[in-house]
Amino acid sequence: MTHRLINIGFGNIVSVNRIVAIVSPESAPIKRMIQEAREQRTLIDATYGRRTRAVIVTDSDHIILSAVQPETVAHRLHSKSDIREDRDLSTDLE
Repeated sequence: MTHRLINIGFGNIVSVNRIVAIVSPESAPIKRMIQEAREQRTLIDATYGRRTRAVIVTDSDHIILSAVQPETVAHRLHSKSDIREDRDLSTDLE
């Protein structure tokens, strides 16, 4: 089994298969979602102190903040040069 990984900025990598949505952080409902994730400790801040431009929602209810525009992240989903495929490590352990 392979995992498709995408660069979300500053060398941070996310599994493509876990992404549910990539949204802008501007609306009030998204800001509430970020605050709730912060309180529940399911927020991952990958902005390196920069302005949050994209909010990535995962299937595990983790919220990832990125300094890269949502359109850029979405474009990287379709670009072979920005996606890495790694073999499943569990096959190496058997």
